[in-house]
Amino acid sequence: MENLVKQSNHPSKQRWLYVFLGIIVMMCLGTVYSWSVFRIPIEEFFNIGSTQSGLPYAVSLVFYAFFMFITGKYLDRYSPRLVIFIGGLLVGLGWLLSGYAENIYVLTITYGVIIGAGVGIIYGAPMTVVAKWFPEKKGLIVGFVLAGFGLSPFVTAPAASYLIENYGLMPSFKMLGISFGVIISLLSYPFKYPLASEDQPVKATSTAVVDVNNINTAEMMKAESFRSLYFNFIIGTMIGLMLIGMTGNVGIELVGLSPNTMALLMALFAVFNGIGRPIFGWLTDKLSHKKAMLLSYVLIMIAASLMLMANKGSLVLYTIAFSIFWFNLGGWLAIAPASTLSLYGTKHYSQNYGVVFTAYGIGAITGVFGSGLLKDVLQSYHSIFYFVILLCVVGILSSQKFALSHYRSQAVDK
Repeated sequence: MENLVKQSNHPSKQRWLYVFLGIIVMMCLGTVYSWSVFRIPIEEFFNIGSTQSGLPYAVSLVFYAFFMFITGKYLDRYSPRLVIFIGGLLVGLGWLLSGYAENIYVLTITYGVIIGAGVGIIYGAPMTVVAKWFPEKKGLIVGFVLAGFGLSPFVTAPAASYLIENYGLMPSFKMLGISFGVIISLLSYPFKYPLASEDQPVKATSTAVVDVNNINTAEMMKAESFRSLYFNFIIGTMIGLMLIGMTGNVGIELVGLSPNTMALLMALFAVFNGIGRPIFGWLTDKLSHKKAMLLSYVLIMIAASLMLMANKGSLVLYTIAFSIFWFNLGGWLAIAPASTLSLYGTKHYSQNYGVVFTAYGIGAITGVFGSGLLKDVLQSYHSIFYFVILLCVVGILSSQKFALSHYRSQAVDK
């Protein structure tokens, strides 16, 4: 592994190694998005309903967001190698212990608390590393690294489905735990932040690398832009996480797909989730986070409207709609970090984005439990899609209201 780092002495070439390794690490972490593959087997194994089967998933997302916030304060103080290594051990341990869970509540601790904490510890480190190595195109490069998280189900959903079908639910947890623990620990070794001597040649190649806004966390939280970003990030992740968590259930129970077909479609959706990150990261860089948000909301409303027309056999409608849903969750997970970088600068980025990312935890709780309750009470998936359209309307009004006030304030300043 050390030879990989030494194979290029030029910083501009060496820095691409961190992008590649970051993508692989993120793919290991993004298995949480394959939860739909586990959900129905878990419901059958523990004899539980949709609300309870969403517990490990929701809690994992909450602890992921919480530990992302906690770790954000310390990323600049410790080596990213150490941070990723410790998080990788927790991720592997959580998956392994999940294979011994006796009920859904124990699984919620092993999968939700332990894995979620490990993912949250690691998550910000690869992003911070590449943001420092690529100061001239932060949004795009962070989006590429985040693509690994979104692309994870492309590999892990079919793999998990195969393991469950051939070895059973609990042995699958154990095998994945050992695999992730080893892979992440080994890949952590090369990660490092650029030294001044390494960073300078990179900065010299760009005319757009100087941060004009190096705003600290206290100042950020007082800004109207932060309130708008935070509220809309809640809505965007709330929609995305509730639908990703129910992708398998909707496909099997509403559309009538087989588990094997569903696993293949999950791989397709993962591709859309992955490409949504660099695309929306680029859009946020080139346009603005307000325009990127508006585009995302419009696309989600179109997809939800398609699902209101879906029933048994509506494979095409389902595939188009959920490709859009997954694409846009990936988009929001690029809009948020790219917006944080562009609005508040690189200097305090890890701590600033740690605060912004707590919105993800709120979106997880409200989205996963809200959708589960709607399904259990109303016995209809269509009610969830009406709810999604309503959330999009609220998001559009909120984001564009801020955009108008922002432009007016700029006009007054001029």
